[in-house]
Amino acid sequence: MKQIFNKTGKRSMTMMTKVFGAAFFILHSSFFISCSIDDVKPQGALDPETAFSSADKLVTAAYAKLGDDWYSYPFNLWPYGDMSADDCLKGGSGENDTGYHPMEIFSTLQPDRGEFDELWYQLYSAISRCNRAMESMVDAEETPQIKQLRAETRFLRGHFYYKLQQMWYEVPFITEGMSNATIEATRQSTHDEIMQQIIDDFQYAYENLAEAAPGTTGRAHKVAAAAYLAKCYLNWAYGDGYEATTGYSHVDQAKIQKVLEYTNVVKNSPYNYLDTYGHIFLQDYANSVESIFAVQHSNKADDGTQFGRANWSNMLNGVWGIWSCGWDFHKPSQNLVNAFKTRNGLPMDDFDEDHNAIVVNGADSKYKYDPRLFHTVGMPTYPYKYESQYTLSKANSRTPNTYGYYCSMKEIPQRSKGEDYDNPWQAFGQNDYVLRYTDVMLMRAEALIESGDYNGEALQIINTIRERAKRDISATSLIKYAKDQCDISLYGNFASKDDARKALRWERRLELAMEGHRFFDLRRWGMLSTTLNKYFESEKTDEYDGQTYGLYYKDAFFTAGKNEYFPIASNQMNYVQGLYHQNKGY
Repeated sequence: MKQIFNKTGKRSMTMMTKVFGAAFFILHSSFFISCSIDDVKPQGALDPETAFSSADKLVTAAYAKLGDDWYSYPFNLWPYGDMSADDCLKGGSGENDTGYHPMEIFSTLQPDRGEFDELWYQLYSAISRCNRAMESMVDAEETPQIKQLRAETRFLRGHFYYKLQQMWYEVPFITEGMSNATIEATRQSTHDEIMQQIIDDFQYAYENLAEAAPGTTGRAHKVAAAAYLAKCYLNWAYGDGYEATTGYSHVDQAKIQKVLEYTNVVKNSPYNYLDTYGHIFLQDYANSVESIFAVQHSNKADDGTQFGRANWSNMLNGVWGIWSCGWDFHKPSQNLVNAFKTRNGLPMDDFDEDHNAIVVNGADSKYKYDPRLFHTVGMPTYPYKYESQYTLSKANSRTPNTYGYYCSMKEIPQRSKGEDYDNPWQAFGQNDYVLRYTDVMLMRAEALIESGDYNGEALQIINTIRERAKRDISATSLIKYAKDQCDISLYGNFASKDDARKALRWERRLELAMEGHRFFDLRRWGMLSTTLNKYFESEKTDEYDGQTYGLYYKDAFFTAGKNEYFPIASNQMNYVQGLYHQNKGY
């Protein structure tokens, strides 16, 4: 049983410590001690009196948890936002490599997945750090520094709770000052309650945080809080996430106005579009004007430590044969590649008609593509992340008969920058975006469309983003080798609100592909079951240059009213002995 300490230093030995244990006080998460020993001073623990007299250090500990994840519990949620949608296949050595396979076919998905248990526990451990930091400031004099620290901490707590809500619908809201007995009796908040509780944290942060300029690394600030408020209100505006009670017919205009209010703050801030699309995903441009809030990472060459502050969430996603440990996960789908096809420079409604069309570097192609394809998807015959010395071939796929030949590029650095390698793992130093400017402007465009203003500013935002992508069709661009295979145009006036909605949906997919958004976007729009079941039918017929793959999708099926949210882990349900209710259908 895990040994956890409360504010007074007393040990809490209940089953609930698995869920809400204050992980900050334990230096090793695997530390165990016999329940019968009560008088031995714990080793590897921080003295409570010291801890609670150092609010700034406790807030730093809460920040540290932002990047304290692992491939089996990635806080960027790529297995759920991308793999559980139509953007990518799992990858790896086969269906049994990691426990993620049921999350991409849904038909075999059960609450017993260890990945759910780990992610739930780690997110609540992060919340525990936030609550401990808040408790340390209860009796503090209300100085500007304390006010700032409290606001930063509530921003962080809102961030972690947002992840929990997106995954599991209704979750327990544990706040500072709760006794162990209260924690142990806390049930899940309703959907509306938990959304309001998260918004309350971000609202406090917005009202009390200082302004920040681009380049300020890693700390919460007022504009980031505004962006997160917009994100929360946008998702809440469409309903509760289940298809019967979610989508365009359920839009709450009062919440849409909140999205407009807070995205206006971002629009009028120092943040902006980065000039070149490909630069957004290069380490040299980390914390640029595009980056409103990002989890900060580094490699050992940057900071002189053994491993750096590595991005372990993406450690499996390196390309086979390019990196020392390129485990070849996060494999873009043929459906995603096809979505970049254009006709007269605009997205094709029938993009999947010639399903297995492939693109070959320098060869004539039946189709033209949105330039953002060549920044997002690594394909045989093309340079890996713009570097010709690392040109990809079919040999750079680990299990092509299962997952095909494409690879992901956005979240992994250029190979020429070197690598951090500790057999059998691969560490990357690339930041994880939480909020980037273009994402927030697309939220604004979506809210404008829903408010009825679809041929004014909404159209302007979409065309501004497309204009940036269009600049890649030049002899000097990062993808100059693909310029003859690209075509992208701007939209004229939309004929209807539905046409504007369709364009917005396309733009979010193309702009944010493989960045962890797709599943959650489809859920907001009430389109998961129709989109994914159609995808399963087409993707099981994948073929690349004679090699079939994706055949396992024959067993896939998405059930509306069930699969919109993931099941709460069996372990967590067992620990609380009937206190929680499981999500619908599981």
